[in-house]
Amino acid sequence: MDVVVTGARGFLGRHLQAALEARGDYVLDIDVDPDQECNRDALEFFRDDPHMWDLAIHCAAVEPHRSAIDGRALAVGAGNLELDAAMFGWAARVHPGRLVYLSSSAAYPVYLQTGDYRVPLREHDTWEQPGEADAIYGAVKVMGERLARLYREQGGAVTVVRPFSGYGEDQSSDFPFGAFRDRARRREDPFVVWGDGTQVRDWIHVDDVVGAVLAAVDAAVDGPVNIATGIGTSMAELAEMFCAQVGYDPPFEYLTDRPAGVAYRVGDPTVLNEFYRPKVTLAEGVKRALARQPVNM
Repeated sequence: MDVVVTGARGFLGRHLQAALEARGDYVLDIDVDPDQECNRDALEFFRDDPHMWDLAIHCAAVEPHRSAIDGRALAVGAGNLELDAAMFGWAARVHPGRLVYLSSSAAYPVYLQTGDYRVPLREHDTWEQPGEADAIYGAVKVMGERLARLYREQGGAVTVVRPFSGYGEDQSSDFPFGAFRDRARRREDPFVVWGDGTQVRDWIHVDDVVGAVLAAVDAAVDGPVNIATGIGTSMAELAEMFCAQVGYDPPFEYLTDRPAGVAYRVGDPTVLNEFYRPKVTLAEGVKRALARQPVNM
């Protein structure tokens, strides 16, 4: 297949590109503010490209991590809205064989993710129990899903996926998993955790995110579909796993004035498990991350 991957220099995008190339697909890699290794700028591509691609996977995003979402909301919101609008405009014009829209678990209503409401999130919760999404980033993803629905109604083939807390060995330290990996490697004492440590997330390895996306494409799944394990692990528990793997027992310092996000975010994987089951446990993911040699990202 001829495939275009947006956000190909980002965490998920580069893993998707590698997996697609490994199975023999041709991949055009584009990104936001591309470097010399990336073919084209995403917005320029959406404006000018006339080709009929077999598959387009839209991963490009502006700073989709907590500190930016909370601290630079206007830039995050405007940048991601611009990207998504340009991408759907391009898709409506050229109609790729199938489009994959990377939504987010941030699209779910915040009131379903409080400490008192500890129920795995189901795909239909966004329309059966509507409410305010998680910050401007979540609101943009809700709009992106609406555009995907309109695109489908006009004859386009589109898969919508909602990854939960994706992680991996080479993830940036802008994200909690990457930050914890680096703190454990340095054997920091005390070990810093943003928030009070009770925030629960559904951690899913990037190999499984990639596997789920490609399985959804192969099965022509429209979605939306959660990419999740259904297993919740708190920030404090994840920090303890890293420290135990390294073999030290530091005190934990909880910074409750730092961005921490919602209290409980775990996905119901029932729909996903109809065509894909995650394979990498969190314990294995932590072990892999600490075994991998650090690289300059």
